[in-house]
Amino acid sequence: MLEVTGLCAGYAGRAVVRYASIRVPEGKITALLGPNGCGKTTLLKAICGVLPASGGRVLLGGEDVLALPRRQIAQRMAYLAQSRHIPEITVERLVLHGRFAYLRYPRRYRPEDHAAAQAAMEEMDICALAGAPLRQLSGGQRQKAYIAMALAQDTPVILLDEPTTFLDVGHQLQLMRQARALAQRGKTVLMIVHDLAQALRTADGIALMCEGRVKTQGTPDEVYASGMLEAVFGVHVGRVHTRGGWQYYCEES
Repeated sequence: MLEVTGLCAGYAGRAVVRYASIRVPEGKITALLGPNGCGKTTLLKAICGVLPASGGRVLLGGEDVLALPRRQIAQRMAYLAQSRHIPEITVERLVLHGRFAYLRYPRRYRPEDHAAAQAAMEEMDICALAGAPLRQLSGGQRQKAYIAMALAQDTPVILLDEPTTFLDVGHQLQLMRQARALAQRGKTVLMIVHDLAQALRTADGIALMCEGRVKTQGTPDEVYASGMLEAVFGVHVGRVHTRGGWQYYCEES
């Protein structure tokens, strides 16, 4: 269980996340939703120590994660940012970067590091691109390479900031299936999802943010029934029952 309690964070003295609390169960997918600028990305960065927190605690299995050295945090949490620098390296070298937290100076990759990178590329179906320069890939291919890097890190917690960005519909569905497979292997998955209907359809839990705070958290059914989605996003959220379960849709109020 990942437990965030009263977390505060911001930039240059400006508070963005204010006393945010969230519980992310092990073996489940929790979708973090909220309007643009509400603090979702800031919250993810503060949870994994990329951005220093000004208050609050982050506990993983009862351990205070933010009290650990950065390298040890990276062995417990993989964080995939939405915006990234694109280095002049091949796909395979990028994926191997996910193993940095396990290497000591001088950084020499071990057989187990290459095996983890290979497994991650196989999972993302990009083995054929292993030797390709990252900068020559399409946006969707590049996104899959970065996700493979996060998978190669092999941490109990995976934090994903809008991982379906640049992916077409088919690959978005594939990514959600892979997230489900990770959860079924016992991983704790917390992901920012831009597509409200997709999040309600596929996540186990929803955490809804607004103005730097987590307003409510629960199952998709519970959050839908609360009416908070409509209050926060200013749209009508409806659903229809199909053979595959509830399908959600949004329309102007």
